[in-house]
Amino acid sequence: MSPRLSYDRQTDAAYLRFSESAVVESEEVSPGVVLDYDADGRIVAMEILKATDRLPRDALFAAE
Repeated sequence: MSPRLSYDRQTDAAYLRFSESAVVESEEVSPGVVLDYDADGRIVAMEILKATDRLPRDALFAAE
């Protein structure tokens, strides 16, 4: 699977998915950055809050 970026303008949150594996645990690793892990402890996704402050807007709006 290629990484997929989605963006929710209402919540200003970006979600980058790396794998189709089920998420079994999430951890906020820094303020506004949450990593999702599978059963083997591998990172399968990342959520970024206040995304327009942290990521290029053109990438976010292309992902809507």
